[in-house]
Amino acid sequence: MHSIAGNESGAVRRRETNLLCREILAREQNSSVSSRKITTLAAIVLFGSLGDVSLARGMKTMPPVELTNLGSLITALANPWVIVGILLLLGFFSSYLSALSFADLTFVLPATSVGYVNMALLGRFFLHEQVSVFRWTGVVLITLGVGFVAGGPALTVHPERHQERTELGAQKP
Repeated sequence: MHSIAGNESGAVRRRETNLLCREILAREQNSSVSSRKITTLAAIVLFGSLGDVSLARGMKTMPPVELTNLGSLITALANPWVIVGILLLLGFFSSYLSALSFADLTFVLPATSVGYVNMALLGRFFLHEQVSVFRWTGVVLITLGVGFVAGGPALTVHPERHQERTELGAQKP
């Protein structure tokens, strides 16, 4: 008698999980490009590009920094451009964490690689670096790759994980 009840509750759980999966997939298909996703991905690109370029700008005014000479590292950390770069990269990591909370790494990383395009442009026009034809070709290939990735799903649905996240969210006060 107990095993019959156990089988029935297992079947009910499987049906609930299947319904939950369908609901998640429908929601994902309907809101694959939400304003939250676009804003978060744009923040990753913007903060990452500007942060890296700020670090590069600051370090171009410094003597070489070596791990064996901690004084040069501390001096570099006092450079205003380096400080701005670090703050922008903190914004990058915050946005990156946010994106990973609602999308797969295999979506986030390629979708935000458009930041390499920004860095090439900023490097050329802000830092006055020489960008070769091969690098510009790489920028074009990155742009094409972003188009392929952006057309796919942002999240792989794992019903067990979603159910755990839902249960954890329900436990919050």
